[in-house]
Amino acid sequence: MASLAQWIEGARPRTLPAALAPVMVGTASAHALGRADLGLALLALVVALGFQVGVNYANDYSDGIRGTDEDRVGPVRLVGQRLADPANVKTAAFACFFFACVAGLALVALSNSWWLLLVGAVAVWAAWNYTGGSKPYGYRGLGEVMVFVFFGLFAVLGTTWTQAGAIDLATIGGAIGCGLLACAILVTNNLRDLEGDRAVDKRTLAVRLGFTKTRQLYTAMVVGAFVMVLLAAVAHWTALLGLLAAPLAIKPLRIVRGQTYGRDLLPALAQTGALQLAYAVALTLGLALAPLA
Repeated sequence: MASLAQWIEGARPRTLPAALAPVMVGTASAHALGRADLGLALLALVVALGFQVGVNYANDYSDGIRGTDEDRVGPVRLVGQRLADPANVKTAAFACFFFACVAGLALVALSNSWWLLLVGAVAVWAAWNYTGGSKPYGYRGLGEVMVFVFFGLFAVLGTTWTQAGAIDLATIGGAIGCGLLACAILVTNNLRDLEGDRAVDKRTLAVRLGFTKTRQLYTAMVVGAFVMVLLAAVAHWTALLGLLAAPLAIKPLRIVRGQTYGRDLLPALAQTGALQLAYAVALTLGLALAPLA
């Protein structure tokens, strides 16, 4: 039976910045538009965290029962390492989705944005079918697309819309930037697991592209995120503070672009997560200062 510490590790807490970052940026964008709401922001955060942890448990379950997690580096695999009953891990995943949906329903009702219910339904489908179901899209190289859409576009734009009822170039720039860095985390993860995934016919984007092109894709995503700061600055020049996070991109870029494989990529994975959080904090500060500029 898995210990509490193993269950916590199985939730992959290092991935949580991917859920926190877009809510921060989306709320700051709403503030720049003059209509931020802390209560709605907290509900959006519960939704994002619920889906993030739920996806992590769902991936653990689905990869584990398929046998694709038996020889991996990185965080603990509850099912793949036979630490927990698969049914319990599946239940944990759907419990997280349930709490996320409850918070989402409250968010939609309080903001009177009922059309977002459709987005929520699609999000639940996407969360489970990333590695679950009969035809998981994560096994066909589409994981990065969905991460960009749900942990970038929908997360930031939805957070801003539910609070301000509007979006601007800063919101769009922040959404794309957060989405690109969330994808960069996944790309690093899949680059680390490339050989193992290839061996079990898990056709991630990294497997499809190979080492060299995947390293180039990572670089383009990181650089693109900072280009989006310039787009956000068109609406609010104070968004340029987002560039303060740029120095944190140097170390992970060196690792990913170097001849590093497998376990040697673990530092880059952690550093990319830290970069995303720093990016969100810096951009959030810039947008928070916009009304004073």
